[in-house]
Amino acid sequence: MTFEPAKWPRKLRSQEWFGGTSKDAIYHRSWMKNQGLPADLLDGRPVIGICNTWSELTPCNAHLRDLAERVRFGIYEAGGFPVEFPVFSPSESTLRPTAMMYRNLCAMDVEEALRGKCIDGVVLLAGCDKTTPALLMGAASVDLPAIMVSGGPMLNGHFRGERVGSGTHLWKFSEAVRAGEMTAEEFVEAEASMSRSPGSCNTMGTASTMASMAEALGMAMSGNAAIPAVDSRRRVMAHLTGRRIVDMVKDDLKPSDIMTKQAFENAIRTNGAIGGSTNAVVHLLAVAGRVEVDLTLEDWDRCGKDVPTIVNLMPSGKYLMEEFFYAGGLPVVIKHLGDSGLLHKDALTVSGGTIWDEVKDVKNWNDDVILPVEKALAQSGGIAVLRGNLAPLGAVLKPSAATESLMVHRGRAVVFEDIDDYKARIDDEDLDIDETCVMVLKNCGPRGYPGMAEVGNMGLPPKILRKGITDMVRISDARMSGTAFGTVVLHTSPEAAVGGPLAVVQSGDMIELDVPNRKLHLDISEAELAARLDAWQVENSGANPRPGGGYAQLYHDKVLGADTGADFDFLVGCRGNAVGKEAH
Repeated sequence: MTFEPAKWPRKLRSQEWFGGTSKDAIYHRSWMKNQGLPADLLDGRPVIGICNTWSELTPCNAHLRDLAERVRFGIYEAGGFPVEFPVFSPSESTLRPTAMMYRNLCAMDVEEALRGKCIDGVVLLAGCDKTTPALLMGAASVDLPAIMVSGGPMLNGHFRGERVGSGTHLWKFSEAVRAGEMTAEEFVEAEASMSRSPGSCNTMGTASTMASMAEALGMAMSGNAAIPAVDSRRRVMAHLTGRRIVDMVKDDLKPSDIMTKQAFENAIRTNGAIGGSTNAVVHLLAVAGRVEVDLTLEDWDRCGKDVPTIVNLMPSGKYLMEEFFYAGGLPVVIKHLGDSGLLHKDALTVSGGTIWDEVKDVKNWNDDVILPVEKALAQSGGIAVLRGNLAPLGAVLKPSAATESLMVHRGRAVVFEDIDDYKARIDDEDLDIDETCVMVLKNCGPRGYPGMAEVGNMGLPPKILRKGITDMVRISDARMSGTAFGTVVLHTSPEAAVGGPLAVVQSGDMIELDVPNRKLHLDISEAELAARLDAWQVENSGANPRPGGGYAQLYHDKVLGADTGADFDFLVGCRGNAVGKEAH
């Protein structure tokens, strides 16, 4: 059957490459045909990219090859021509110094591939915590029709009768070993229980959070976030997504039409309701910057402050993503927000309809997994944005994962100058520290680590763990895994490496944390703080050496602060999808 291009309301972008009988058009078509393609695939049919972050070195995404084939089926059925291409795939579990350092590289790869290639729309295949925001960032900067399908979470883990969450129990078991409550042999035995199927973390870690953010933003089909990776319905979702992107191209439905300020506010409130990762803050700020939406830390506090955390999942609660899916998944949470007056119901989604149309009739099948408001894990969930002389540009804390008794606390600072200093001293029985102290870690922000690693949830000293103490106030300019927990202040901005106040905190200083009043205060005089900062500038004028070339140097020179998303300064904004000059 010959495809009829007349059904399309406008000339397709791909026809800049394939349309007509010029030398250039014949050049492009002839090379594509060496793959055995029928001529009509290049004669007016929409070309749909499948942007795949599959990699055996990215365990969360190692099953995406199969999903790409399911997307391909859907694209063909809807009359499109699918073309799969790879992009850089950063994995937090295997990439050093940290995958966060390479999120922007992945986003650059996506952006340039989308702009430079002969495609009319794209399906974004992501799974792990960094590829999801990176693909959204790249797609937003190009603004071609785009839709995301996630790889999905792995199945529940079980160890000796206990439900085991990936990541969350890594931290718990590690602390138990250091406290003498678990042997190293038992820890190794538990290893096989933590990640027993393909997929991303089965807790409400950053991967599941960002899949939820994509759905709440309207960039993925309703129900996408929670389907387990090995469930047949994940394949169905991929297939339907392939069909849908063809109609999105026909309607010219773009990320800029979907990711509006209202969509980001919906996502922020969703993050509060699910007990989502603090990493969502830095990622959504970066995505918003690419789509040119004015999103700030104040929006996070304003929109999320009064949202109850109703999803009873680790690390805040007790269940895992598998149970969340069986209970009804993210659509149930979004419906709750709508019923509570906390949702912009008319926000557009990739379906072409509104977010409320997608969820208004869903039901909660397990109210111990998705809790009623009166039983919420935290009545005021979301992300708390803290300010004060220690964090003039802001810091964040996740109340649902913190200890309530520590939310207002004053303690003596015990300072670690960097991660190596922390590792060298934390197990020393002579370390001058007790459970009332505040642990402070410096030089782990975007520029300082480099890359802003997930080290903010510092393990407690063994001598404190042996007392049965499992939480202390911890402050840093680092991130922490979304699977982690504790009263942990993160993303302190400006970071220490650029001379933020965190850089001049000294052991013995008193620090005040007041989460209800959003305060983070170093208890020294303004004059003393100014004097210390002046001295730091002199002493450290050459102490933060610039990497000697390569991507590390580019990152050091161009990365912005965590308070604005840690994107590169030259990547913020939408540069569009105009076709470049022909070289032939």
